[in-house]
Amino acid sequence: MTAETPTLETPTGKPRARALGIPFAGIAGLNNAITDVPGVEVGYATLIEGDNVRTGVTGIHPRGRANPGDPCAAGTHSQNGNGEMTGLSWIEESGTMAGPIAITNTHAVGIAHASIIRWTVKHHPHLAEAWLLPVAAETWDGYLNDINGGHVTVDIGLAALESAGSGPIDEGSVGGGTGMNCYEFKGGSGTSSRLVEHDGTSYTVGVFVQTNFGARHELVIAGVRLGAELADDNPLEEYFSPAGAGSCIAVVATDAPLLPGQCEALARRVTLGLARTGTTGSHFSGDIFIALSTGNAGSFTPGSETLYGRGRPYDEIRSVPWGYLDPFYEAVVQATEEAVVDSLVANSEMIGFRGHRTPALPRDRLVKILKARGAIA
Repeated sequence: MTAETPTLETPTGKPRARALGIPFAGIAGLNNAITDVPGVEVGYATLIEGDNVRTGVTGIHPRGRANPGDPCAAGTHSQNGNGEMTGLSWIEESGTMAGPIAITNTHAVGIAHASIIRWTVKHHPHLAEAWLLPVAAETWDGYLNDINGGHVTVDIGLAALESAGSGPIDEGSVGGGTGMNCYEFKGGSGTSSRLVEHDGTSYTVGVFVQTNFGARHELVIAGVRLGAELADDNPLEEYFSPAGAGSCIAVVATDAPLLPGQCEALARRVTLGLARTGTTGSHFSGDIFIALSTGNAGSFTPGSETLYGRGRPYDEIRSVPWGYLDPFYEAVVQATEEAVVDSLVANSEMIGFRGHRTPALPRDRLVKILKARGAIA
C-alpha cells in the first residue's frame, strides 16, 4: 500500500471522500485517520448475521493496548443529551480519563462497559485492583438491527478491543457503526486527521465519529446543499417523524500537550464540524463528544497510586498556551467534517431488521451535482 492510498480508500477497498475529488481544507496525516495520533489504536467487531442482526462494537485505545493506565487529559461536550456516554462524571471531576473507549448500540452500552473491564482484568489486572470508570458510548441502530436481541455480548466487545491496531482503519458499516444511518443514507464509522505545526513541532489531531444523525433535506457536502436533489429513495422518512433521529458520538485525540479545559474546548468544536455537513441538531439525536490529549505522558498520577500511598506528591504538566489553540480548533472542525462525509461515502445499501432498507449515498450522482455546482473540477 502506497503512502497516498489510505487517504483514497479503506483497507477493504471502499472509496473515501477524497477519491471522489471532494475538497477538504487542512493537511491530513498519513492515513487521514485518528490512528495518525501516535499510540492510538482502533479495532472493530462487526455483526452482520441473518436478516436482522446489523450491529457491533468499536474499541479505541488512546495510548495503545500496552499502556492503558496512564491517564490522558480529557474534556467532553454534550451538544444534545439524548444519548449516553459513561464515565463523564469522573472526567468532569478530575479532567482525566484512562483506558479504552468503546462505542456500540444504545441497548448494549452496558455490555461495552463490561467489556472494557473484562479486557483490563485480562491484560492489566493490577489496574483493576482499585476501580475502573470506563468510557462507553452509543447510538441507536434499531431501524436496521434487532437491538433488543442481545446480540452484542461481552466477548464481542472484547474482540473489538483485542483487534485494535494502528495505521489505516476501515470505515462505513463496521464496528459500532454497522447499523447506523446518517442524513437518512447509510452511515456508520468515519475518521480523519489534521497536522498542526506549533513551535517547530508537528502535532496531529484525529477525529473518529459514529454517525447516526441528520435529516435528508439538511445534507451539505463541500458547501453544496444536496437535500432537494437527493430527496428521492428515502425509506427512513416514512419511519421517523420528525426526521433526523439518531445520534453522533465523536472522539477527538491529539498528541499536543493540553490542559483538561483545553480538551473540553476541542470537544465543543465538533459541533462546528457537524454543522458544516448540514445538521441543526435534532432533539432525538444524542450528540456527545470527548476530546483527549496523549501529551504529557506519565504526568498525571493515577488515582490508584495515591489510594495506596504510592503516588508522588506533585504532578507537573505543560500545555500549549490558550492563545495558540486556534489551529487546533480548526483541525477539529476540518477533520470532523471529513469524517462524517467519509462515513457516508465508504458505504453501501443495507437491508436489515424486519426488511428495513437504507440506501447508500449515490456517489455518481453526488459527483455530478458537485461538478455542476463548481464544487469539484
